Amino acid sequence: MAGERAAELVRELQRASGGQLPPFRAEGLRQALEEMRALYERNQADVSEAKAGRSDLIFLIRFRHCCLLRDQRCLLAYLYDRLLRIRALRWEYGSVLPNTIQFHMSAEEVEWFNRYKKSLATYMRSVGGEEGLDLTQDIKPPKSLYIEVRCLRDYGEFEIDDGTTILLKKNSQHFLPRWKCEQLIRQGVLEHILS
Repeated sequence: MAGERAAELVRELQRASGGQLPPFRAEGLRQALEEMRALYERNQADVSEAKAGRSDLIFLIRFRHCCLLRDQRCLLAYLYDRLLRIRALRWEYGSVLPNTIQFHMSAEEVEWFNRYKKSLATYMRSVGGEEGLDLTQDIKPPKSLYIEVRCLRDYGEFEIDDGTTILLKKNSQHFLPRWKCEQLIRQGVLEHILS
C-alpha cells in the first residue's frame, strides 16, 4: 500500500517510550523517498495522458497526489519529532551527549545538536550580566540550596565556588550546593539522596 514506509517511521517514533531517541532509520527514509519519487513519476505520465483526453485517470492522479502529501507529512513529522527529542536531550544531559545516544543520531542531527548547543550557550552568555545565566541549572525550582548526594562512580576532584575541592569517589556521600551538582546528577555521576 502506498505510504506505508513513511507511516512506519512515525509509528516507530510513537513506540519509543518516554521520549527516547530510537536509531535514525536512513534506509527507511530512503525507501519512503523512492516510493514518493515513483508515485510522482507515475502521476506525471498520467497527467500527460489526462491532458490528451483520458479523463478516467483524474481520480487516480488525485489519489496518488494525496498519497504523496501524506508521505510528505509523515516524513516531516518523523524528522521534526526527532529534532524535538534531540533538543530535549540538550536540556536533560547538558552539552555532551552520551555515546549511546549519539550512536542513534545521523550526522546531520549531530551537526544540528552542535549548532543548537552553541546558540543556547551564546544566548545564556548574553543575559545575566558578566557571567551569563545558566538556564539549564534549575530544571525544577529548588526547595533548598544544599542537597545530600551519593557518588555512583569515581569522578575525581570537584571544585565548588568557595575554592574547596572535593574528591568524588564511588559510594561517598556529600552535602553540596544544588546548582553545582545538578548537572552531575543528570549525567549519572551523582544521586540525590532523599531523606
